[in-house]
Amino acid sequence: MIDELHFENLYNGYKKLVYNMCLHYVLNAEDAQDITQEVFVKVHQRYSQYDPKAASEKTWICRIAINHCLDFIKSKKTKKRFGFISSLFHQDSDEQVIDALEINHPGVEAEHKEALTKLLQIIYALPENQKTAIILSKIEDRPQKEVAEIMNTSVKAVESLLQRAKQTIHKNLTNTEGL
Repeated sequence: MIDELHFENLYNGYKKLVYNMCLHYVLNAEDAQDITQEVFVKVHQRYSQYDPKAASEKTWICRIAINHCLDFIKSKKTKKRFGFISSLFHQDSDEQVIDALEINHPGVEAEHKEALTKLLQIIYALPENQKTAIILSKIEDRPQKEVAEIMNTSVKAVESLLQRAKQTIHKNLTNTEGL
């Protein structure tokens, strides 16, 4: 059990970090706020499971946030997949419909949304470990050592994930004639 003062200090110390990370994953301010609250509920409930020898509190909280964001994204995709509102294929062809990302990010200006949407569609189509490495390293601007700790892997593995992700992004941007 965590004492309330320590929890309050954790919350005040990491709420902006968790919120920003969630915002980079879900691209919607309201969803990011909800997820941030849920992350801290989990932190409070599971603090007795925290092992300071395995990771710092910051790293542990970041792992919880990332996992929660990934679960949220999977859940959202599942709901869309089974929804009857949108068809999986265009009516006049057999081409699959690609859902546009809904961007409700307070830092994105209207004229940049189209280019950002294309880039984010490519990033969000990456395998989860590559997507996480890109978000933490390039969007959150975290050092590779910290990314490795959060992802519970080696720095070399993070470098490899980033390299593969960059290759895939470059290939897809080239195929879509850039931004």
